[in-house]
Amino acid sequence: MKDTARIRTALALAVRANLPVLLWGAPGTGKTSSVLALGRELDLPVEVVVGSVREPGDFSGLPVVHEGGTRFAPPRWAERLAAAGEGLLFLDELTTAPPAVQAAMLRVLLERTVGDLVLPAGVRIVAAANPPGLAADGWELSAPLANRLVHLDREVSAADVAAGFAHGFPDSGAADAVAPSAEGVAAARAAVGAFLRVRPELVLAVPEDPGRAGRGWPSPRSWEAAAVALAAGRANPGAPESEAAVAALVVGAVGEAAGFEALSWLRTLDLPAPEDLLADPGLALPDRADRLHALLGALVAHVAADGGAPAWERAWEVVARVSRTVPDVAATAARDLASRRPAGAAPPAALLELAPVLRAAGLMPGEAA
Repeated sequence: MKDTARIRTALALAVRANLPVLLWGAPGTGKTSSVLALGRELDLPVEVVVGSVREPGDFSGLPVVHEGGTRFAPPRWAERLAAAGEGLLFLDELTTAPPAVQAAMLRVLLERTVGDLVLPAGVRIVAAANPPGLAADGWELSAPLANRLVHLDREVSAADVAAGFAHGFPDSGAADAVAPSAEGVAAARAAVGAFLRVRPELVLAVPEDPGRAGRGWPSPRSWEAAAVALAAGRANPGAPESEAAVAALVVGAVGEAAGFEALSWLRTLDLPAPEDLLADPGLALPDRADRLHALLGALVAHVAADGGAPAWERAWEVVARVSRTVPDVAATAARDLASRRPAGAAPPAALLELAPVLRAAGLMPGEAA
């Protein structure tokens, strides 16, 4: 049951966090029915768009002469979602969509735009696909399309199916899940950014093999998705199999090798909470630069979410401590913190100690970055 719960929770977290997610599985494993059930669970309309029976114009819009110019009219499914203001756009059978249709889907996934219509923020995108070898006239996913999705493998066990037939299939838990906060996403981005400072070669690694390029792989876009997934997990720690679900989302975004390495690094951070650090700026700090990057990034995110002058002023004490041993790390945090100065905040005394760091960061009057 654990594997099933893991993917079910991962789907719920992705939908709440507005991450476009792709369910992979063999034909007949219930991918479509699970998405339709998710819509019922969340009381959202579901628009099913099957890739094999669509043309590029169903995503890029049909050119129509209008008032002496040309507009690109969206299809009816997009108009219905726009009118509802929220819903699930279910892109089914992605691997049966020919390359021209896959290319037209790119703008929908990245910009949430269909023709001249922008889909509301309340519309979530879920897709499903059979492995190309099991799809009718199957195509590999193009690398650009694959990199816009978080990939989840839907697993089916005899015990789960038997229990579902006997007692009904359980809900995904999406109704109880909450979206990550802006502060939570910013803190997760800081942690991921700190990892990428240690492993810069993983920022972008496009697979040469078409099959691997059609799944998750590292890019700035997919690392952003991984950070949002981390934030979603932290916002829902009580969800069933939450830690395993987050791992599935991170690996589904950036691939197994990069994903597991990042998760292993993140588990060993053991950093003080930003609020504890602000309450006692003398708390012990990590001695490694990568951990300090993650700590100060989370601190700046917390201060930005707090929005108050006291938190902003106390944060400078922590930055000043870091500047004594790792000035480069402090300079990065100083730049971010200075840009978030709240109204009425007085320059703290710690700024005198930070003058060399601020000068290096281009934050002193008359200094260039």
